[in-house]
Amino acid sequence: MARLPAGIRLIISFSRDQWYRAFIFMLTFLLYASFHLSRKPISIVKGELHKQCAAGDEPEPRFSDPSSSTKNRIPHQLQDNETEIDCGWAPFDKSNYQQLLGALDYSFLCAYAIGMYLSGIIGERLPIRYYLTFGMLASGAFTALFGLGYFYNIHSLGFYVVTQIINGLVQTTGWPSVVTCLSNWFGKGRRGLIMGIWNSHTSVGNILGSLIAGYWVSTCWGLSFIVPGAIVAAMGIVCFLFLIERKVSENSINRFRLQKQTAHGEKSGPLDPELQCLLLSDGKSPLHPSHVVVIPGDSSSGMAAISFTGALRIPGVIEFSLCLLFAKLVSYTFLFWLPLYITSVDHLDAKKAGELSTLFDVGGIFGGILAGVVSDRLEKRASTCGLMLLLAAPTVSLSMLLLSGALVSGPYALITTAVSADLVSGHHALSPSPALVSLSGAALGPLLAGLISPSGWSNVFYMLMFADACALLFLIRLIHKELSCPGPAAGNQAP
Repeated sequence: MARLPAGIRLIISFSRDQWYRAFIFMLTFLLYASFHLSRKPISIVKGELHKQCAAGDEPEPRFSDPSSSTKNRIPHQLQDNETEIDCGWAPFDKSNYQQLLGALDYSFLCAYAIGMYLSGIIGERLPIRYYLTFGMLASGAFTALFGLGYFYNIHSLGFYVVTQIINGLVQTTGWPSVVTCLSNWFGKGRRGLIMGIWNSHTSVGNILGSLIAGYWVSTCWGLSFIVPGAIVAAMGIVCFLFLIERKVSENSINRFRLQKQTAHGEKSGPLDPELQCLLLSDGKSPLHPSHVVVIPGDSSSGMAAISFTGALRIPGVIEFSLCLLFAKLVSYTFLFWLPLYITSVDHLDAKKAGELSTLFDVGGIFGGILAGVVSDRLEKRASTCGLMLLLAAPTVSLSMLLLSGALVSGPYALITTAVSADLVSGHHALSPSPALVSLSGAALGPLLAGLISPSGWSNVFYMLMFADACALLFLIRLIHKELSCPGPAAGNQAP
């Protein structure tokens, strides 16, 4: 008898559980990458919303004159007799454009920070698959809505701010859901490496978002939002069709067998459709344990949600939250302002600036993986974060984007994935504690960048270096504890 082909032998060498783990890993990776893909266009389009005018020139408020509405239908299409200088899309074409663009970022990120806490409370009461699907469909709709402002010639700042606020709220469904799902399938062994690789979805999404938005930014910036919005919505449908929330445990198998035996002896209502996946189609013979993959949510699993104050009492939560406040400040300032900075300083167009800014995200991929590998080997999460933060401060500059991306994104990636999962081990996966970690901040950095940049971009980088030093400062106690006590990190010893 002929031997099986090598490829088939490779496939059957892995158990069904391993294949499902790989599938969930890739699916959640793509789902959250699409979230970040939809967040990136605003930073790319900033260079088009406000263009550099000749010194001392500033256009009249064209959008306020009804008689000129046809002439201004699309700002970059000028009439032959028009002598006004095109400085972008009103109302962002004025000298205070940096504050207005900062208001867009702050609206999104402030809503995101507040919504992250609410997301933990609401999400723990709903099936993850339904909750995440709703969030992705809504996020796609409001991302596209921002781009429709181009086609419908909308120049109201309020329209764009409200769209950003609602989009920030619905995007909070993503992170707690995908981290919970991944934690359900992967144990604590090599969690730093697994989540370090998985967390590169942030950088991958940013890179794809930059390239997609940059393709249309100079010709039709509305599509820079509509296309990413459509991608997020499409991934929401994929989530609904394919996401498996958790794998089955042996206790659950025995419980379902007992339920089936009881069903033979007495009349009962129809089984839940998700329970039927544990039984054969004839309803008589139990499914072999190796084929059991899915179980429904179980309110009696013994993992109760904890309160906000209870989350604060978990060892390490306060320190890591304050550290993340400043780590996110740095990371999100780069995310939302780096392309505009490149446009202003190097005088590149919006498309080329967006492409160059991807170097920071490429570095972020390697930084997240490196942080995970080192923290797994040393079993010291805080010390790993502290070392990278210490090395990051001198590299926060345009000339070292790749290295800066690795050192800035490494601690941020480690805290939001492996550390967060460690801290909530033994508690409800969607409890307020991971929400607290994300709630501690992303809105402050882009807001400060918008306020400080008029005085000079160098002052923005000084602010980022100071924030990086503060992030390191809040980890000093945990680092000292880890280095003085051999064994696992303090975060892993949470009750």
